[in-house]
Amino acid sequence: MIICAGRNEQIKGALPVGVGLLECALTLSTLIQKYNPKDILFVGSAGSYGRFKIFDKVISCCASQVEISSLLDCSYTPLNNLIIDNVSCETKTIVNSSNYITANKEFSDIFLKNGYDLENMEFYSVVLVAQKFNINAKGIFIVTNYCDENAHKDFIKNQKDAINLMEKAIE
Repeated sequence: MIICAGRNEQIKGALPVGVGLLECALTLSTLIQKYNPKDILFVGSAGSYGRFKIFDKVISCCASQVEISSLLDCSYTPLNNLIIDNVSCETKTIVNSSNYITANKEFSDIFLKNGYDLENMEFYSVVLVAQKFNINAKGIFIVTNYCDENAHKDFIKNQKDAINLMEKAIE
């Protein structure tokens, strides 16, 4: 089953699951119960903490849900917030998810220094829900922006081209 966030990121051939961690988890759970897929492929955009360039295509099965406050030692969580869904996954690129987009270069550098590569609002939910249903999950991302002061502006500017690249990759 191929899924995407939806709303302003509709990708031909992919079912929309909603934007952010909660919408995605709720909708994906319903879709899994309805369609009983063997595998899940999430396709969408991502912001780069600096390792990847604009319009790079990146495949990952590693997701995290880490907030900057935890990397600054201002908070903690009892939750396991790093999931490597499939140990045979050819890449260990970690995609971090939050309901917030990093728009500060210094914070982006901290994420990168701590081993996080990309940012996508939904992927952690995708991998977590898939894991709960014993389904393999993987993501394909097109980088639309760097996680810095221009993150939103660059995302808007590059999103349409990224969606076109993703649709060609799906075909």
